[in-house]
Amino acid sequence: MANARQKTTEPPDARPKLGSGLSGLQTGTGTPLWSQVKTALMTLITTEKLSEHARLPSEAELCEHFGVSRTVVREALNQLVFERVIYKLQGKGAFVSARRDEQDFLGSNIGFSGELHDKNRAVTRHILRQELEAPSERARRMLQLQPDEKLVLRLDRVLSVDGVPRILVHTSLVARHVPGMEQVPMHNRSLYDTLSRQYGITMRRAERWLEAVAATADQARLLGVADGAPLIAIESVGFMDGGLPMEYYTAFYRTDQSRLHFMVS
Repeated sequence: MANARQKTTEPPDARPKLGSGLSGLQTGTGTPLWSQVKTALMTLITTEKLSEHARLPSEAELCEHFGVSRTVVREALNQLVFERVIYKLQGKGAFVSARRDEQDFLGSNIGFSGELHDKNRAVTRHILRQELEAPSERARRMLQLQPDEKLVLRLDRVLSVDGVPRILVHTSLVARHVPGMEQVPMHNRSLYDTLSRQYGITMRRAERWLEAVAATADQARLLGVADGAPLIAIESVGFMDGGLPMEYYTAFYRTDQSRLHFMVS
């Protein structure tokens, strides 16, 4: 996991003062002590605006401040590690994790690259496959292909943000709408931008499904994560003008680099 490899350059005494940022615990509320300690630490991290990799108070200091056992403190810290708010280095203590990005592409039609371009982030693309092929039964059904339509344009890519792999995408496009696209150099182009500029196709809406999965060996290798690492699997069908399905993809998204944001109205 990435947290295990994180390093800190904070000096040993560069930790927040307990008196200013941490309040005491309340008994008789029904809220477990470890949960109260966790909440207090979250407040410390946010209100004190601790920087990435800032060192937290030691377990002994937290025990003394809150008047609780080491077991209680460790449970609070372990929960924060699980939620990737902090990470631990053996023999050195607990530190604030790097902030994760928020991405909004699942709730819009601008696409992964378009969103990050708007945020001034560098997106690079590693093309794994770009060719005409027979569609899978799932792709045929989702794209509502006619019986005489034998081919789709298959485009498999790993998209990286600032040099770090973030998402593995397997895309199938209705081939008759994108003639010659198997020859278009996609390593330096956004898919949606290419569809718009070269083929006059704009994605108007999409239906998407999310599922939590564990990375297979191949997915882990391509995304630079450990085998079995948690991923978000995305299945999507995109529709162009006239309500016609144009794009079907399955994607596998790393959960340690960013989180997905949706706005419901």
